[in-house]
Amino acid sequence: MTAGTGEQRDRGFDHTEVEPKWQDAWDEHGVFHVPDDAEDPAYVLAMFPYPSGEMHMGHVRNYAITDAYARYQRMRGESVLHPMGWDSFGLPAENAAMDREVDPRGWTMDCIATMKEQMELMGLGLDWDREVTTCEPEYFRWNQWFFRRFYDEGLVERKETGLNWCPSCETVLADENVTTEGGTEICWRCDTPIEHRDMEQWFFTTTDYADELHEALDRMDGWPENVREMQRNWIGHQEGDAVAFELTTGDSVEIFTTRLDTIHGATFFALSPGHPVAQDLAGEDEAVAEYVHRAEHGDREARSASEASSGDAARDEGLPQTSGVFTGEYAENPATGEEIPVYVADYVLSDIGTGALYAVPAHDERDHAFAREHDIPIRQVVEPAPDAEVDPADVDVQRAAYTEDGVLDLGEVEGSSDGRSESDGVLANSGEYDGLTSEEAREAFVDVFDGERRVERSLRDWCISRQRYWGTPIPFVECPDCGYVPVPEADLPVELPAFVRTTGNPLDAAEEWKQVECPDCGGPAERETDTMDTFVDSSWYFLRYISPGMDDAPFDTEQASDWLPVDQYVGGIEHATMHLIYSRFFTKVLADLDMLEGVREPFENLLTQGMVRKGGTAMSSSTGNVVSPRPFVEKHGADTGRLFMLEAARPEKDFDWTEEGARSAHEFLQGVYALAAEVASGAVGKVDADADRAPIDEYVAREVSATTATATEEFEAFRFNHALQAVRELVSLVRRYRDETTPDPAVVERGVETVTKLLAPVAPHVAEEMWDELGGEGLVAEADWPGADPPASYDIERRLVENTREDVRDIVDVAGIEDPEEVAIAVAPDWKHEVHEFARTSDADNLVGAVMGDERFREHGEAAADFAKDLAAEREALSETLDPAAERAALERAAWLIEREFGADVTVLAAGESAADARPGRPAIQID
Repeated sequence: MTAGTGEQRDRGFDHTEVEPKWQDAWDEHGVFHVPDDAEDPAYVLAMFPYPSGEMHMGHVRNYAITDAYARYQRMRGESVLHPMGWDSFGLPAENAAMDREVDPRGWTMDCIATMKEQMELMGLGLDWDREVTTCEPEYFRWNQWFFRRFYDEGLVERKETGLNWCPSCETVLADENVTTEGGTEICWRCDTPIEHRDMEQWFFTTTDYADELHEALDRMDGWPENVREMQRNWIGHQEGDAVAFELTTGDSVEIFTTRLDTIHGATFFALSPGHPVAQDLAGEDEAVAEYVHRAEHGDREARSASEASSGDAARDEGLPQTSGVFTGEYAENPATGEEIPVYVADYVLSDIGTGALYAVPAHDERDHAFAREHDIPIRQVVEPAPDAEVDPADVDVQRAAYTEDGVLDLGEVEGSSDGRSESDGVLANSGEYDGLTSEEAREAFVDVFDGERRVERSLRDWCISRQRYWGTPIPFVECPDCGYVPVPEADLPVELPAFVRTTGNPLDAAEEWKQVECPDCGGPAERETDTMDTFVDSSWYFLRYISPGMDDAPFDTEQASDWLPVDQYVGGIEHATMHLIYSRFFTKVLADLDMLEGVREPFENLLTQGMVRKGGTAMSSSTGNVVSPRPFVEKHGADTGRLFMLEAARPEKDFDWTEEGARSAHEFLQGVYALAAEVASGAVGKVDADADRAPIDEYVAREVSATTATATEEFEAFRFNHALQAVRELVSLVRRYRDETTPDPAVVERGVETVTKLLAPVAPHVAEEMWDELGGEGLVAEADWPGADPPASYDIERRLVENTREDVRDIVDVAGIEDPEEVAIAVAPDWKHEVHEFARTSDADNLVGAVMGDERFREHGEAAADFAKDLAAEREALSETLDPAAERAALERAAWLIEREFGADVTVLAAGESAADARPGRPAIQID
């Protein structure tokens, strides 16, 4: 490479020439390619995008984060895998194709081409040799292969169940695809209120792995705690007991409860409308049938926000919280032998517990409300313990339930500040068990009533059936004689037919494609017309990157076991309870299928990036407040956008896109390039050694090392904004050193070379141009990260210098000194440093007494006592300081900064008794 001309340097670099040049150079040298024989490379991965059109800078931020980190790791000597692909199946492409009367595949491929061009325009360092596209047969055939393997292992079920149906998307939604807004459950993709339908669908039995999925979260220290907590809540963990009740129908119905201590107080039994026994009773009783129908098929858009926020079952219009119907049947309470009435009630949820419960109105608020409405007896069996704050005489269970191990919902009971008592309750009206605490009763009753102690999970099996075209066909056929039969492996992939524009399920309308022979009997059969949830595609794509060209297996098992887990994963928090759970499930299943060795979690470290806002709201094509990469790059350059986004805030935080911020980044890059060009031109001439200048040279050299150490630490922690702030400060210092002193060219050159390398992960094109100007060997993208060995005391030195400079400014300002001529700085005497260290490390209650009891300090008399009093008043804030000699040396190295700022001579004095006001870390200052 050749350096630019002097004229070019004067006017700065031209990003329209510089950026394509270095992108071509990286490609030519294969900088980002990772050979298959690489040994355990650092695996850095951004969640791959859905190719829906053009990217905006909000999308680019995600990829700029991983690119900066990958480039940093590469300069640290790591082999780095940083691939990219396309999550290219999905409903938006199908809808776009319908709207434009084109084929989804063509639309998708056009979007991929556009987005890939934008990524290349931004200079992202990606290994495109490992690119994967999930809508290609060579990828989705392995979705089908996994489906068959999971089926063989008993991890696939086809069953009828109540499901979420989006009438706009015309497909089933998994629970994770449903969100709640204003009390209404809506489709996560199109915001349409969902309906509930009973349909036969295909499921992956994720519940088989619920325990491990939950328990492993405690060991995943590299994940944000908020994401882990979201997964804990989604998977659920509720310890309780299962007990069977015998019904007069002849059925034995199991219930799950966390309050087995209250069983003697059960006065009715309740079934969810979807419970099998309720369904059977609906077939025999008209009133039950009518209620069940209303509960399951009423107007679900009428759910109230209060019901949704309470966690209760969403209710239909006309079905209040206390709605229910007596079935005419009874259940025997195993604790009392009493027969209690059986109701169907829609406050009982079919997907929580077993969908049945024994109801204790005295100790559960919803049971209480139901009992009051239906005139059912309320019997108290738990009362406050003797040491409880609540007086048992104040408990009136006919008016309010006494709940949660003696926690009383007191409402308006006098003397209660918050309506709750934290004391464990004791049993009453429970026969021989009266007097036991609630906890003791639960421990005993699980055996007494032939119960089973267990943990209930909220996680449900993953419904993967979708009634849409643009997805992976499920590899099964339905034969009238053989039932559902898997497509033989040799016939995979099952590819999609030509796109059929129709309402409903497009594949169901593809008559010719549907008609096949049964693989078992050879008779006529029909293909399964559902396609897979596209989250199946993204549940293992990180494995395909490892061996994307493999055609006899989804991935190389040995290589994947070596390269996984992904060292750093970056993506949106919206995937916490979908993709990030499904990919964990897949990884565990594959490990159990011996396809991975020693790997049970896919992602070692996770970072969830914040949003880019513009005009107060998140950038979004739907709101039109986007910044498109191409026009921005044409005007400002890719590095400007990359620098601005990584400098504006920590990756996890949202930030506001502003033209001012972009302009500042652009001006900084132009300026730092000009500095490098000046150094390269020899404008900083050679000078002879000068003892008077040596402290200045040493100060700048130490700052270069310290900045490198700071940037390294911040890059490791993904605090790019902090690292870049340190780089800006170093550039400012080097400029001052150049302009305000007679600089040593070697120090300036080292400073600029260091800046170049520190900028390389974030602004790689400018850094390459600077490196080339400076005569650096090869590409800076492949150069070694700068070494740094700042003294252990550096942070203390920097704090001392900054505090001293600030004190000088304050004195000049307060005293109104317009043109200071001399500044004398005196460090504190030895004994003050000794007293300060004594105070910082001593645990004496009476610090002044302890100080004056030490003969080393007592000889300083009243001065020592006063100093000790001052230290005692701020004892908690005392920090480590330098010894007097080191403090003086640090101030001498930095004295030039004060001299240049104020145009005054600066003298740093040795410690002496004359510096009465001096303290360790805060020297005395005299200005004339």
